[in-house]
Amino acid sequence: MTPEQQQGFYDNNPQARWLVLVSVCLVLFLAALTLSAVNIAVPAIARDLQADAVAVSWIPTALLWGTTVLLLPAGRVADILGRKKVYLIGVSGFSLASVLVLAAATIEILLLIRVLQGLASALVFATGMAIISAVFANANRGAALGITSSAVYLGLTCGPLAGGWLTEWLGWRSVFWAPVPFMLLAWLLAVRYIRGDWKSTTKARLDWKGSLIFAAWLSAVFIGMSGLPDPAHFGWIGLGAVLLVWFVKQQEKAAHPLVRLSVLRENRVFFRSITASFLMYGANFPIIFLLSLYLQYIHQMSPSVAGQLILIQTGVMVVLAPIAGRLSDRYEPRIIATLGCLCYSLGFGVLFWLDTDTPVALIITALTLLGIGFGLFSTPNNNAAIGAVPADRLSIATALLNLSRTLGNMAGMAVVMMLFSWLLGNAEITPEQYPALIWVTRLAVGLSCLYALVAGYYSLTRGRVHVRTRVE
Repeated sequence: MTPEQQQGFYDNNPQARWLVLVSVCLVLFLAALTLSAVNIAVPAIARDLQADAVAVSWIPTALLWGTTVLLLPAGRVADILGRKKVYLIGVSGFSLASVLVLAAATIEILLLIRVLQGLASALVFATGMAIISAVFANANRGAALGITSSAVYLGLTCGPLAGGWLTEWLGWRSVFWAPVPFMLLAWLLAVRYIRGDWKSTTKARLDWKGSLIFAAWLSAVFIGMSGLPDPAHFGWIGLGAVLLVWFVKQQEKAAHPLVRLSVLRENRVFFRSITASFLMYGANFPIIFLLSLYLQYIHQMSPSVAGQLILIQTGVMVVLAPIAGRLSDRYEPRIIATLGCLCYSLGFGVLFWLDTDTPVALIITALTLLGIGFGLFSTPNNNAAIGAVPADRLSIATALLNLSRTLGNMAGMAVVMMLFSWLLGNAEITPEQYPALIWVTRLAVGLSCLYALVAGYYSLTRGRVHVRTRVE
């Protein structure tokens, strides 16, 4: 089917457009919901599978690793094979991995399943937005993309609450398998209503060498940080540094690179925007994981109550993000985003004083500040980044924004894994370990506060959004 025939089909069948949107939004919502819901189920998983502290810290990180290593290559593969094929493979793979959790008898098997979920998620995230952009090319594309973004935020918002309910009533495995029927519905809608594959009209090739070096670099760094302060793991970190230098040099020489880094650095507004994004997501992602452990172990809350409390941050963020986005169309995005960074660091300043008898009201105050801060930051920062890129480079700009998010998430969790290894070690979290758990939380919160302040610097100094240079 030619592009003209594809658009003719959707122009004559407007309902089909919206059913494609339902499919993509449903998958993105469920993927985001599973990501945040699993954090609430971590204590139950640790008890059932008798997992030590370091293994527990890998539960959210394994999925992030799988997503990050495949995100950029997945976009190139979609150009070669077609977006619909790659999208359907991603939805199928995520569903299959989610069902396999029923056979997970050990923490090692569960972590492997999480990696498979991450790889499948990369295929979905690399194609979902592109499919919506093509299907709505002639009508309401902006609104459709806005709804798609809201689906992700809504999934993150509902995740802690849904995870708490599912863990209490159906067990922690239900957090994985319960979304599968809805995933299958999304798959059927895609098969029926996505017409064509949108393959690249020019001959494209995947940079296999760059993809493998990138994956090896990420793996070496995170294996190294997960085992510190063991001296042997410093060797892994050293290997990661060598691989990073190799990757940068290889990308400059490759005929079809994943990203041309030298050109990226020339665009001050875009480069500083994705740097701020990396730092803010590095500060944000570990908080749900750590607060889930803190509230359930130290305050003895049930998973559902802990999930409802953590919901405050994401709920405030979801309400404020669209408002901040509209404001960033009228005022300099860097000012609004920088205020968000400062408010975010203030929330971490409050959380730094967590102890065994910290009042819940203080935690609510901190979560509200975090929600306001991230709500003010996220949409204006994306607006500034996209506004600094020419229209013909929006695809790579979007991919790099997604990569900065997932890399930030992984970097934040890597630091938490290092702290777990250092202060808790290979032991289950028992009452004797609670003081160490509080210190891990305090140190991670203090570092997150620092990340947010540095992000504020990059946000403030990025320049005006009308500065445009090319990104390749």
